[in-house]
Amino acid sequence: MNTLKFITAGNVDDGKSTLIGRLLYDSDSIHTDQLGILQQQTKQQGVDIDLSLITDGLRAEREQGITIDVAYKYFSTKRRKFIIADAPGHEQYTRNMITGASNSDLIIILVDARKGITTQTKRHASIGSLIGIKKAIIAVNKIDLVEYSETVFNSIKGEFENLKEDLNFDEIVYIPISALEGDNIVEKSVNTPWFEGDTLLKTLEYIEIPSSENLASRFQVQWVIRPKNEENHDYRGYAGQVLSGAYQEGDRVTILPSGIETTILKIEKHQETIVKAVAGENIVLHLAGNTDISRGDSIVKTTELPLSSNDLKSWVSWLDHTVLQIGKTYVLQHRFRKVRVKIQSIDKKWDSNQWQFSQANEIGLNDIGQISLKSNQPLFFDAFSENSKNGSAILIDETTHNTVGALLFLA
Repeated sequence: MNTLKFITAGNVDDGKSTLIGRLLYDSDSIHTDQLGILQQQTKQQGVDIDLSLITDGLRAEREQGITIDVAYKYFSTKRRKFIIADAPGHEQYTRNMITGASNSDLIIILVDARKGITTQTKRHASIGSLIGIKKAIIAVNKIDLVEYSETVFNSIKGEFENLKEDLNFDEIVYIPISALEGDNIVEKSVNTPWFEGDTLLKTLEYIEIPSSENLASRFQVQWVIRPKNEENHDYRGYAGQVLSGAYQEGDRVTILPSGIETTILKIEKHQETIVKAVAGENIVLHLAGNTDISRGDSIVKTTELPLSSNDLKSWVSWLDHTVLQIGKTYVLQHRFRKVRVKIQSIDKKWDSNQWQFSQANEIGLNDIGQISLKSNQPLFFDAFSENSKNGSAILIDETTHNTVGALLFLA
C-alpha cells in the first residue's frame, strides 16, 4: 500500500482545519477516546462535534504569537495511506509552509466560494508550484453558503484556469465541497447533481503520484557499522535509507566523493539478508573490497550518477531573522554530508503578492529567492524537480549554529 503526502493551504477561516477534521472523522480515523474529549470541548450548542478542534491543538500558541511548527496527521483507507502536513498559511509563516510542502506530493488549495480567488490563493499556489509539487486540488469550500451554485463553482474554476499557465502543476482537479456539512468529502453530495467528478477522498485515493522507486538510485551512508568483536571480526556494513530507486545484490556501484567503483555483495534489513531494497527502506549494504567509506558518502549505481559541482544554484526559503549575507560563508548540510559554502549572489526574489520575480539585494525572514553558492568541496546532488529526496539541503550559520535557510537545488 503506497503513501500519499499532501498539504492543505487556504486563507484564514477558509475551513482548512474543518476540512482535515472532516476527512479524519468521516474516514473513521479518530479513536473513540479522542472523540469523547473532542465532544466535551465542543462549545457550539446543538453540534455533535467541532471538527476544527481535531487540528487546532495549537490554538493557544497561535493566540500568544508563538511560532507554529508543521503538524502531521495520519489516516488510511483500504487503498492508500495518507500523511497530511498541517502548516499555517499566513504570510508570516511562509517558512513553515515550505517545510511541509517540500515533502508533499500534492497540495489542496481551499477557496472560499463566497470570496473566489484571492491574493493568498495565488500565493499558496505559487509556493507549491515553485518547490516542485505537481498535483493540485482546488477545493471550492463553503459551496453550501452560495446555495450550491454551479455558476459560482465554474467561475472560480475558470479564474484559476487562467492562472495555471504561470504554474508548474501537471494536473489540477476542481471539487465543490462543504467541509462543515460533508458535501463531496467522502460521499457524493445530492446537493451538487451538476458535479460529475469524484469526491475529495476518492480523488486522493486514485490520483497517480510517480513512485520514487522509478528514480535514479540514491543512498547516503548514515552510519558505518564495525562491531570489532570476535563474532563479527570482519563485519563492515553501511547503514542508511534508500532515498530513491532500488538496489540489489550484484549491482555495480560508485562511491562518492572518492569515485571508486565496487559491487554490492549483500543487503541486510532487520538483520536478515534480502535480495533487493527499494526506496524508503532502511538497510545495511555490504560491498566488495576494503573501500574507505565515511558517514555522508553516497553509494549510487555506476550507470546513474548524480550531478557534481562546486558551483550551485538553488531556491532558498529564508528561516532566520538575520538576513542572508552575500559573501558570507555558511555550512550546507545535504542530509549527512556537510560542506562550507559562500553566497556568491542573489539572482532574484519571488514576490508572491505581485506574482513576479524582482531583483533584490537582500533576502530576509520568510522570503523566497534564487541564489548562487560556491562550495569548498564538490556536492553530489539532483535537481529538486527531478529527485526531491536528493535535491534539498539546509544552510547553517557557523556562528550561531541556527538553521537559517532551506535549499532546493536547480539543475
